[in-house]
Amino acid sequence: MTELAAVKAALKTQAVETPSWAYGNSGTRFKVFAQAGVPRDPFEKLDDAAKVHEFTGVAPTVALHIPWDKVEDYTALAGHAEKRGVRIGAINSNTFQDDDYKLGSICHPDAAVRRKAVGHLLECVDIMDATGSRDLKLWFADGTNYPGQDDVRSRQDRLAEGLAEVYERLGEGQRLLLEYKLFEPAFYTTDVPDWGTAYAHCLKLGEKAQVVVDTGHHAPGTNIEFIVATLLREGKLGGFDFNSRFYADDDLMVGAADPFQLFRIMYEVVRGGGFTSDVAFMLDQCHNIEAKIPAIIRSVMNVQEATAKALLVDAEALSAAQASGDVLGANAVLMDAYDTDVRPLLREVRQEMGLDPEPLKAYAGSGYGEKVVAERVGGQQAGWGA
Repeated sequence: MTELAAVKAALKTQAVETPSWAYGNSGTRFKVFAQAGVPRDPFEKLDDAAKVHEFTGVAPTVALHIPWDKVEDYTALAGHAEKRGVRIGAINSNTFQDDDYKLGSICHPDAAVRRKAVGHLLECVDIMDATGSRDLKLWFADGTNYPGQDDVRSRQDRLAEGLAEVYERLGEGQRLLLEYKLFEPAFYTTDVPDWGTAYAHCLKLGEKAQVVVDTGHHAPGTNIEFIVATLLREGKLGGFDFNSRFYADDDLMVGAADPFQLFRIMYEVVRGGGFTSDVAFMLDQCHNIEAKIPAIIRSVMNVQEATAKALLVDAEALSAAQASGDVLGANAVLMDAYDTDVRPLLREVRQEMGLDPEPLKAYAGSGYGEKVVAERVGGQQAGWGA
């Protein structure tokens, strides 16, 4: 197999998970903006996600958020997804939208609140059993706003205790993916603020626990690709939440702010074997002012383009330059790959997969957007909290 053929083969196996919540209404802290045709329930979210997969060919799974995607029968929901040509992906918990969680969830000083939070996480594992999902994705808003508000070490003890109970409930082939976030909504201490804290807890839990890297959850200037390389080296990178940011956790379209950073991350993924392992590539974005489905298609394409460039890096030339101390030569190898226009290559890949080479144009010409606007009249649109 030629080098180009190998790159094409790898790109055809790529899978990017889309988030159910990205298909609903979203906005800023000041206003949630409604759009015509937005799904009204999880079934319609899956319908829209299926369209993204139909036109990209690489978005076969959809992450759910509980209770935003709560239904009576999760087996039926999984069946609906299968009929549409997609599957249920990660199950995301929610321990941050209840009044009881004002002072935290599984780190809360009140044992009754901690019990409620752990109960919700165990419910999410039950849902995984019903949907056939592999991953339980956990993000905690837990933390404190003021010095002395709570005991920092005790909160870590409570976190470890709660995670251990959930970990023990996992079934065969299921994983716990622990996400971290530097700040917000806790502004003094956050209980899982960085990859080191998440890694320490996952290491203690065992092989089924791995770390999730959200690309918007770091301090400005953080070298995210170094974190990716380190976690891959330790076998503890479970997945990504791909998005883009200018200031903090903006949840903009992946690659929008710094496409070069996305390329650098994907190079480390390829270099570390993450592209052919169990690393989950998920989007975690909010489309506040742009149309939902085209924005998600564009996001998937952005990940594809960064991946294609990463796969085109001349590994032998790079290794030789690095070994000889050729600083400029080594940098040039990476830049040559990044500067390559991979759009023609990806058009060829899509054609070989039996897809339209231009996903956005194909979607626009399908009439699906106009169809759902006409059909989805009445009822309550999905959005944050529903």
